[in-house]
Amino acid sequence: MTDSYTSDQTIARNSDLPKAEYENCTFNQCDFSEKDLSGFIFTDCIFLNCNLSMAKLHKTAFRDVVFKESKLLGGRFDTCDPFGIGIRFENCLMNHASFYKVKLKKTLFKNTSLMEVDFVEADLTGSVFENCNLTQAVFDRTILEKVDLRTSSGYSIDPENNRIKGAKFSLSNVAGLLDKYNIHIEY
Repeated sequence: MTDSYTSDQTIARNSDLPKAEYENCTFNQCDFSEKDLSGFIFTDCIFLNCNLSMAKLHKTAFRDVVFKESKLLGGRFDTCDPFGIGIRFENCLMNHASFYKVKLKKTLFKNTSLMEVDFVEADLTGSVFENCNLTQAVFDRTILEKVDLRTSSGYSIDPENNRIKGAKFSLSNVAGLLDKYNIHIEY
C-alpha cells in the first residue's frame, strides 16, 4: 500500500521519488538507477529518457506504462506485481533484464536492445519484437505463440522447448530456430 496519490503531473530529473501511486504522470529524464521502487504503483504513465537500471522493483505495479528512450539494465520485472501488468518499450536499453515467468501478452518491444534477457517460462503470446537485438536472450519453456520476430535478430529459440505456433519469423533470421543443431545455413 502506498502512502499517497499523484496524478497528471510531469516529474523531471527527480531521483528522490516519494512512495506513492502515480497515475497519468510523465517522468522525464529521471534517474532511478539502483533506487528502491518497491511497492510503487504506476498507471497510464510514461517514462521518457529515464534510467531505471538495477532499480528494485519488488511488488512494483506497471499498468499501461510506456518506457521510451530509457535504460532498464538488469531490470527484475519478474519481481513486479503481476496483477494487470501492461508495459511497452520503445528505443530502450534492457540488457540483462529478467521476465522470468512474467505474463506479457501483446507487449510491444520496439527498437530495443534485449541482449541476455531472461524470458524463461514467460508468456509473450501476441507480442511484437520490432527491430530488437535478442543476442543471447534465453527462451526456455517460453510461450511465443503469435509473436512477431520478423524484424528482430540475434535470437536463438529451440522450437522443441518453446511454444511457437503462429509465430512470425523472417527468412534472414530463421536460422535462430536451428542453433541447437549446430548446422550452417548460407544465403
